[in-house]
Amino acid sequence: GIRHWHGAAPDSWFSQIVIWDTGYTEDSEEETPPVTDEQYMEAVSESEAAVDAQSIAVGEVETKVYEPAKETLVSTMYGDIVGSNEDGIYQYLGVPYAEAAELFVPAEPVEHWDGVLETVSHGNISYQSGMFGQAATEAGDNESNNAQNLNIWTPGTDGAKRPVMVWLHGGGFSAGTANEANFNGKNLSRSQDVVVVGVNHRLGTYGHLDLSAYDEKYKYSANVGMMDIVDSLKWIQENISEFGGDPDNVTLFGESGGGAKVLALMSSPYAKNLFHKGIMESGATETMGVSFTDKEISQALGAAVLDKLSIDEDNLEDIQKVGYVELQTAAAEAQQEIAEKFKIPVSIGSGYAYEWEPVIDGDFLPENPVQEDGFADAARDYPLLIGSNLNEWNNVMADQLRHSDTTAEMEEAFKEAYPNEDPKELENLDTLLRLPILKITAHKADQDGAPVYSYLFTKQTGDMGSYHGSEIPYVFNNAEDDKDLAGNISALWASFARDGVPSLDGIDSWEPYTRENGAVMILDDDIYLAHHHDEKILSLLAPDYKW
Repeated sequence: GIRHWHGAAPDSWFSQIVIWDTGYTEDSEEETPPVTDEQYMEAVSESEAAVDAQSIAVGEVETKVYEPAKETLVSTMYGDIVGSNEDGIYQYLGVPYAEAAELFVPAEPVEHWDGVLETVSHGNISYQSGMFGQAATEAGDNESNNAQNLNIWTPGTDGAKRPVMVWLHGGGFSAGTANEANFNGKNLSRSQDVVVVGVNHRLGTYGHLDLSAYDEKYKYSANVGMMDIVDSLKWIQENISEFGGDPDNVTLFGESGGGAKVLALMSSPYAKNLFHKGIMESGATETMGVSFTDKEISQALGAAVLDKLSIDEDNLEDIQKVGYVELQTAAAEAQQEIAEKFKIPVSIGSGYAYEWEPVIDGDFLPENPVQEDGFADAARDYPLLIGSNLNEWNNVMADQLRHSDTTAEMEEAFKEAYPNEDPKELENLDTLLRLPILKITAHKADQDGAPVYSYLFTKQTGDMGSYHGSEIPYVFNNAEDDKDLAGNISALWASFARDGVPSLDGIDSWEPYTRENGAVMILDDDIYLAHHHDEKILSLLAPDYKW
């Protein structure tokens, strides 16, 4: 019954707040003593410490209201807006790009407003859903079905044609928000002279409950969360030039579920000509990214949810009146039943789970990204930058993912693959994401269309290692304690957004990946290009896996 924030698995761990009792009271004359790292590590278990580190890495949600600045005034197709001037970068928060008046149907264009809309505080976020079917608690005050809004950072509204980098947040397709502090685009925008846009859209039950079998009105219900993102890209095409951005040079980038969103949009004809390149960070498992949900299964889930709500074709519109907790509770129960019926493996961990995600409906998504002999046809012309992190979830979910039965041959192969890493890191080497991402990379290359560039982020960041999401502060140039590497990685991402080729003075030329060259850029304090570097160790750890 615990509501997670970013990808927490049921019955294992969840984000937490740690409260330290120092014995301080208001009557004390001394200030509260600080807690040292050593005291903290002695006071909590290894698993609790890992969870807390992950929570910190994910970041807090911004709640600050900024002061409007008249120099930021912009005229959009829907009305005038004003943002704030944050250290010379113009910031616009909660900019509406569409409106969802009803549940489970595509949103409508924003109605024109009179006067000047102040976009100086974050907008609504989507209702949060349990990724694995957790029971629901009450929704937050800012959670809504009408969560279609953008956060924008730009160096100026000067008519310049800057590359546009559109961020898709993680949390699977069930949870999360573009409003997290980690996703503040100010430093990326300033240092790389790009326009950064974060997208909020419908998630989980509200973004993917399939009612298409019952009425034409709900034809797109299984994918309305993704259609929200398409609507945001249409808005960007219409308006981003007013923010100093180039609508003909739009790059999607996202981490975890956000990376899987990039793959889905690359595979959808509905997004054609709305963006031009994709960056996928740690964004795929076998059942979320390599492939998505079959229509047969999603419709079975929709039927099970309606049955639990005592709704059928005769009173179908009652679905619009169902409260948040009632709907989420019914969905959670149905998710588990359908997962067990169809034996759907959970993406992270063991057992069965129905996870909210896009549906292969033959229309919005005609086919899965990875095909037997290639990649989804709609994705042919999109250059792709794709990769993962050295450890990902292995430190967090050690009991399920850590490699305990290693051999001398594996140890030697690991040293060959990662000469700069501690040999003990073999047990923490990620394969859960690395293998399907390698499959996606290879199959995209097989398509013989636009190039695909491969990377591995190996920077060790404290006790958690190179964990899931640890590259995000570097991509956004927000890693204050490691500015050199953050500057390099953000520059590589921005160069790819600029012309489709990730490049940086002083490092190896980044070759597109092919099966023949196996080119992978290792991102760490020492950035270098490797070839086929980890294929031997992967084959030893997962001998039956085919990429």
